[in-house]
Amino acid sequence: MCGRYELSTEFEKLPSILKGELPKGFEENYEKQSLIRPNDPVLVLKNEGKTSSSLMLWGLISEWSKAPFASSKPRPFNVRAETVALKPFFQRSWRYKRCLLPASGFFEKGHRIKRKDSKTFWLAGIWNRWMDSEGSEIETCCVLTTAPNRLLSPLHNRMPVIIPNGVEEDWIASIKSGRELKELETLLNGWNPDDWIAEPIIKATSRQMNLF
Repeated sequence: MCGRYELSTEFEKLPSILKGELPKGFEENYEKQSLIRPNDPVLVLKNEGKTSSSLMLWGLISEWSKAPFASSKPRPFNVRAETVALKPFFQRSWRYKRCLLPASGFFEKGHRIKRKDSKTFWLAGIWNRWMDSEGSEIETCCVLTTAPNRLLSPLHNRMPVIIPNGVEEDWIASIKSGRELKELETLLNGWNPDDWIAEPIIKATSRQMNLF
């Protein structure tokens, strides 16, 4: 699963595709985040006819929810890649609203998993927009997970789906046929661990204590 991650990249080093259309005031107020948790606002790359960046809450709300913040209502922050196309809660987002969350690392069982070259990478996600009767809206998202590779299997039975650089536009394209969606499924099968490292967290901050 993916329940904690970080975006500690300097603004200047963020992927250029993120900066084409940013939320108003984002650059001036950007701060590196050493720990991002479910229900936190997160930076997301999406496409609704054009590529743009957005701030969303991490935890998916269905568009038909009558009480989206009720404690009894599910707000999943992860969805299994194997069933995302099958479950009604996620089907429409899988088809029309795929997204990417930039990260510099994610956390699992007292370890920080990151690229060996420390570059930013993409967590695969889906998103949704909820609107109330007065027109107020909230955008929310969740991260896709898959079976672990040999790096993650000692730490957990799931790991986030990571989308490689160069296929961002294909992943977030808003309209996909059944055939094109089937082609995207090849990206859900896991990623090569050779360019990654899982480093133990020796000194934890007060927030990171929740990782152990």
